[in-house]
Amino acid sequence: MPFEAWEEQRAQDIIAAHAGESGATLPILHALQEAFGCVPEAAVPMIADALNLSRAELHGVVTFYHDFRRAPPGRHVLKLCRAEACQSMGADGLGAHACARLGIGWGETTFDGRVTLDPVYCLGLCATAPSAMIDGRPVGRLNQSRLDALIEAAQ
Repeated sequence: MPFEAWEEQRAQDIIAAHAGESGATLPILHALQEAFGCVPEAAVPMIADALNLSRAELHGVVTFYHDFRRAPPGRHVLKLCRAEACQSMGADGLGAHACARLGIGWGETTFDGRVTLDPVYCLGLCATAPSAMIDGRPVGRLNQSRLDALIEAAQ
């Protein structure tokens, strides 16, 4: 989707502010995501030109790092841990429950834009597995009723 004029100028300003830095790719991508909620597709050729990179190289970076988004997230982001410690404590069942309850798959956003459900591979809360994060707030010792409460609060 193309930028509006103000969005294009904002993206150009962000890129210009970081283009001279060593290893500018990640700071630019982070700043764009902070400003737009995602890394807009329309910004990719602008970054490529500024950093003398190919679009394929930028695509590789954006898709390698799980926190970069290609579309804005929902108003609430629910991240469920999928790593081994959480799996051993029932995270797979909780993930299936969350998908069914929200009517979406992993990495998707509900039709009303309220909740995005993301898989993560270790939140560092292994001792309180299974764990999640809602809007940046960690939640340990998750069970189905606590997960339902998180979903309810987000909707």
